Amino acid sequence: MTDRDSHSSSPDRNTRHKSAMQKLKSHVDAKVAAADEERGLLLVFTGNGKGKTTAAWGTVTRALGYGYRVAVVQFIKGLWECGERERLVADDNLEVAIMATGFTWDTQNRESDTAACHEVWEQAARMLADPDVYLVVLDEITYMLKFGYLDFDTVRTALENRPAEQTVIITGRNAHRELVAMADTVTEMNEVKHGFNNGLKARRGIDF
Repeated sequence: MTDRDSHSSSPDRNTRHKSAMQKLKSHVDAKVAAADEERGLLLVFTGNGKGKTTAAWGTVTRALGYGYRVAVVQFIKGLWECGERERLVADDNLEVAIMATGFTWDTQNRESDTAACHEVWEQAARMLADPDVYLVVLDEITYMLKFGYLDFDTVRTALENRPAEQTVIITGRNAHRELVAMADTVTEMNEVKHGFNNGLKARRGIDF
């Protein structure tokens, strides 16, 4: 046994570890006991880091796994290949609506982009009003608000009036400050390093 092994299993360290874990358990148990409200949530995945849409699709997969109805609206990436969408779209409990214009910086046409956004928003509004839809994902809707394609008050009203048991996930960079204020949970994904900035192409099955 090395000195390191001996130190890591010493009686004093084991005692300190047990005491620390007991305190942690008491803290976690108290928070679990205090969390007695049950309703749908508003989750925001934002920030400049990679993985916001991926995280949302992960939650979609989880909800579908329990047999819940799920709706996904893709405001930006609808024309891109999407491995998660391809894998899950055959599930009868999943509905996907796509704003089929591609990236707004590619189209460079505010009028047509706004019209396409409003068209797919009508489907989103229907989903947000449906009590049978357990989870709604509004993927990249933050761009629609930032560019002024959607009026924030319209989105806020739909979110506030949705069925009580419905959870909504909003993804995209630069989430509107009022969306952040409304949300129950906000996760900001920060970019530390990204291969794309060093010339690495997006990889099928990994990035999309």
